[in-house]
Amino acid sequence: MPHAPLTGRVALVTGAGTRLGAATARLLAAAGADIAVHYATSRAGADAIVGEARSLGRRAVALQADLQDRAALAGLARAALDWSSGRLDLLVHNAANFDRVPPAELSADAWDRAMALNATAPYLLTLELAPALRACRGSVVAIVCLSAERPWRNYIPYSVSKAALAHLVRGLAVGLAPDVRVNGIAPGTVLPPSSYDEATLARLRERIPLQRLGEAEDIARAVVFLAENDFITGQILAIDGGASVA
Repeated sequence: MPHAPLTGRVALVTGAGTRLGAATARLLAAAGADIAVHYATSRAGADAIVGEARSLGRRAVALQADLQDRAALAGLARAALDWSSGRLDLLVHNAANFDRVPPAELSADAWDRAMALNATAPYLLTLELAPALRACRGSVVAIVCLSAERPWRNYIPYSVSKAALAHLVRGLAVGLAPDVRVNGIAPGTVLPPSSYDEATLARLRERIPLQRLGEAEDIARAVVFLAENDFITGQILAIDGGASVA
């Protein structure tokens, strides 16, 4: 990155020990931000991101919490603010439950798991950190999903929870204005399972106007863009190669 537009800012990224969260934390550090790297179980990945950020001259810390536990969630907020001396410019809601649940296997537990991590946790964590975000005129970015608009058959609880998250983005954008901006990103097909063979990947590419699958860095760049642009709020930005309009 040729310049560091987020120098001096502090970001907390949930689920940042692996995949999209790791790429986002890495790019935020490259853009100049100090990083609180949340993880649930991916400690090694979180520690690696912290090491990379520190090698760039950033302050960084790894913080563990089960976001489905409300006491642990509140503890994460306190730990992040203790580490940053009360400053928070950017909160990225990335942690998610992505359980595949075919219609024949739908259950109350599947619903509760999806809603707890994908909708309730972002809501509660934002409330915990809203005073700090207001003080910095900061922003929130939530990783939503295209399935929030068109539910996926084998991911009904997940799709509904992401729809709730999309509405939360729009609601909080109004509720926390003018001090805090709130936006979302709806990724397309990014980081497909390693079990997919080339024929399956080819079929996925054929459905995308840009004829390629997304990379984690595509999403991370969008997070940096939304963090940097201070006249965008209440928007869900599709980063999907055109799949949502095809």
